[in-house]
Amino acid sequence: MDSASVSEIAYCPVKGLALTLHDTVDLELTGVRDNRRFHLVGTDGRLANGKRAGALVQIAATCDPDGTALALRFPCGSVIESEVALGAPIVTDFYGRPAGGRLVEGPFAQALSDFVGRDLRLVRLDEPGAGSDRGSEGSVSLVSTATLERLALEAERETIDSRRFRMLFTITGVGEHEEETWLGRTVAIGDAIVRLEDVVGRCAVTTQDPDTGVPDLDTLRILKRYRPTGGAEPLPIGVWGQVEQPGVVRIGDAVRAQ
Repeated sequence: MDSASVSEIAYCPVKGLALTLHDTVDLELTGVRDNRRFHLVGTDGRLANGKRAGALVQIAATCDPDGTALALRFPCGSVIESEVALGAPIVTDFYGRPAGGRLVEGPFAQALSDFVGRDLRLVRLDEPGAGSDRGSEGSVSLVSTATLERLALEAERETIDSRRFRMLFTITGVGEHEEETWLGRTVAIGDAIVRLEDVVGRCAVTTQDPDTGVPDLDTLRILKRYRPTGGAEPLPIGVWGQVEQPGVVRIGDAVRAQ
C-alpha cells in the first residue's frame, strides 16, 4: 500500500460527454465543483445518458468552476461556446433522487440533439455534486490499474481503457480489487481525505468504446461470469465514496488507507 499513487484523473462537466484528463483537481466536500454540473434530459424530462445516446462521448466539454460559461467541441472540429443563460427550473430524477436545476437556453441543446439524432435539453444543476449518480455522498470514485488488468485478462484483451468506467481517479501500486478492501475506511488521496462506501455496479455504458460510444466489449457478461456478487451493487468494478476533508489531488500523489 505504501507505493499506491494516483495515475489518472478524469471527469466531464456534462454527464455522458467525453471524459477529459487532468493533472490536478481541487476536491471540495461536494467533489470536483464542475464535475457533472450539467446533464441532459429528453423531451419527457427523463435523464438521458450514454445508454440511450452513446455518441455523446465524441463531444468534449469545458466550463468554468461555477458553470457560468460552457464550450462544446464536436468531432468535426466545430466549437460552440458562450455564457450560460438559464431558463425554467426543472427537477430531474437521478435514479430515485431528485436533483434541481435550470434549463440552459441558447445553442447547446439543439447542437447536441442534431448530433445524436434525438431531442435533448441541457440542464445546469443548482448545486455542485448533485450530478453524481449518488449525489455528493458519492462524488468520488476510483479503480486500480491492477483491477483493470484483471478484467483485461478475463476479456482476453491486452488492455482495458479506464475511461470505459468513468472513474474520477485511477490508482496504481495495489493489487487487483484491493480498493474494495478499503470500504468503510478513510483514504488519503493527495491532500484530501475520502471515505469509501461501496462498490460501483456496472451498466451497459461500460460495453461502449469510450471514443465512439459504439458497443465493442461485453463487459457485463464478463463481470457476471467472474464477479457475480461483491456488494450492494451488482457486477462491480471500482468503488465510490464521499469527501471528508477537502484538498488538492495531483497525478502522482500518494494514496493511503487509514
